[in-house]
Amino acid sequence: MSLSANQKQKIKTLLSKKIEAKLRSYGRETTSMPFLARLIQDNEKIAAYSFIHSMATTLGMSIYEDVSVIIASETAEESFRNYGVGGAISKEQKAVISNIVSKLRNGERAAKIDKERDEVLQASAENGEFQVSGNIADFYMKRNGEEYYFEIKTVKPNIDVFEKSKTKLLEWIARRRIPVNVYLAFPYNPYHPKPYHRFTEVGMMNPPNDFLVGDEYWDFIGRKNTFSDLLKTFDEVGKEFKDQLNQKFKQIAAEKIDSY
Repeated sequence: MSLSANQKQKIKTLLSKKIEAKLRSYGRETTSMPFLARLIQDNEKIAAYSFIHSMATTLGMSIYEDVSVIIASETAEESFRNYGVGGAISKEQKAVISNIVSKLRNGERAAKIDKERDEVLQASAENGEFQVSGNIADFYMKRNGEEYYFEIKTVKPNIDVFEKSKTKLLEWIARRRIPVNVYLAFPYNPYHPKPYHRFTEVGMMNPPNDFLVGDEYWDFIGRKNTFSDLLKTFDEVGKEFKDQLNQKFKQIAAEKIDSY
């Protein structure tokens, strides 16, 4: 078993609280959708779409950070979300990082995080200054004495996200001034069962050494098969709330969606 009974219960409690809060507080901001109502011809489907969109916005990426902390709690010495990396960054370190990222972007070198880390650590940290921007890691854990920092992003990022994330990961190494482990992580692969591939990523990351997707991420911070156990846990919570959610959709649909 990858997730313990205690971890499953904590995740279920977390998800249940989120759904219950949304069921209590949700109210339609827009009660008139004249064009969509005429096209779709089904107010319940429009209501469901509206609620699900609001639910997804509420959960955001923070749900994955909270779940990460629960999962790592039994495999790591410590784990936190929204963790301040701290430290300072010098002009020389910034120049080295900028040079690495520029060459990766232009295809002048291959991504290899071990080599990139060595280059950043060899740069002088003299006269470094604290930089607020980029200081927070979405998720951090320490396991077997080693530090791991994660940037967790939405699965289909815009063209500049990989470059900005790579810069941030290398800056975390510069801030710590020790060979820490840094990763960009996506909570799932939107192209499953095909391998993750997005044109914006080409050449920038070094998977799986600094880039983890779906089961690679969850099994890494937890144990083998953590991802499949996690999906089962989400599925169980969804089934528990299925009737309440359907009732909510009917309630929302009963409100006047087409007032024209």
